[in-house]
Amino acid sequence: MSNKIKYELEFVIQSSPQLLYQYISTPSGLSEWFADNVNSRGELFIFIWDGTEENAKLLKKKNDEFVKFAWEEDEDGGFFEMKIIVDEITKDVSLFITDHAEEDEVEESKMLWENQVSDLKQVLGST
Repeated sequence: MSNKIKYELEFVIQSSPQLLYQYISTPSGLSEWFADNVNSRGELFIFIWDGTEENAKLLKKKNDEFVKFAWEEDEDGGFFEMKIIVDEITKDVSLFITDHAEEDEVEESKMLWENQVSDLKQVLGST
């Protein structure tokens, strides 16, 4: 099985779940904050950073709730998931990220997500 460690992050985002979902589930939304450019052919998403392409397959999605991707190159069965959670009482919207990384790369991977989500918040006008 996998040597990778699963980790989770939570970010409070001031946005409607519907708008946030557009930014985590569509090529145009993802290219605003997650990668330099994103293209898709059906369930295959092509993420481009500095001219380098990484392919991921969309494993699962549910409108206004979550998306789950698996990197094509990752033979360990690792995936990353972005889930939108709305607090029933406060109505606060949170983005839960579940991802996997090698043990010695977990902190770096978490920092990368923090930077990416910071960009997402800027695009959404969320502080």
